Formats: sequence, C-alpha cells, structure tokens
Amino acid sequence: MPSEQLENLARSGQLQPEAPDEREIAGLVCSGEERLRDAERTDLSISSRFDLAYNAAHALALAALRLRGYRPANRFVVFQTLAHTIDLPAEQWRVLATAHAKRNNVEYGGLADIDKEFVAAILRVTSEVATRVKSGQRRQFSNSVHPP
Repeated sequence: MPSEQLENLARSGQLQPEAPDEREIAGLVCSGEERLRDAERTDLSISSRFDLAYNAAHALALAALRLRGYRPANRFVVFQTLAHTIDLPAEQWRVLATAHAKRNNVEYGGLADIDKEFVAAILRVTSEVATRVKSGQRRQFSNSVHPP
C-alpha cells in the first residue's frame, strides 16, 4: 500500500501512479547490479566509476519506486523517496542525493569534485539499496505465473 508521503508527492505532480511492471523492474535491477559490479573495478578511472555507481543507484532507486506503483517526474525524486519505498535511513539516501548533485555538476558544468572515498560511499549505499529492492521484488512478484 502506498505511503502517505508518496501519495502527497503524486498529488503534487512529482510522481505519477502507474502499476508495477515485473519485466521493467527486473530490467532496472539487472542494469543496476551490472553497473554496480562494474563500478567496483578499481582499474577504471574514478570518473568512470562514479558514473557507473551513480547510474546503478538511479536504476535501483527507480526500481524501488516502480515496485510501489509510481513513476517519477524527474530523476532526483527517486532518491528522495527511498525513505518511503525501501525504508532507507536519511544518512544513506542523502549520499545518493549528493551524488545526484555532483552528477549534475559534471554533466552541466564540467566540474568534477569526486574522490575514491565518495565513490566507495555510493557503492556501499547502492549495495544496500540493491538488497532491499531485491527483497521487495521477491515479495511483490513471488506469486506471479511465469511462462515456461
């Protein structure tokens, strides 16, 4: 059942109600996990690792929101709603919100203030998001009938 906070965001237009789609969510989880694995590769540049970690976090946070039956109006709201979609503590989702701000600085201003410690923090939080999303995914779709 949707939380009151998610319903309020839907009323304000920041979220659009949309039934969860098992295939879409599975694809987001797969993409997030693949990027998360790649972001852990220390032979890549720190900017590549950051980009992969951020996009892994976004895919998994979007999957969390889609599991709850919503689609975001913008990229940032997926991180803000993690407290309500998967009960992620504020100190963790704020790491991803900071990553979003840094991503925007890189994408729109060419400014990169990213270090290994920050990437490691994103990876830790994103791993937790993945665990929680996969648990919710199993609960949500455990009774689904799958074609052979």
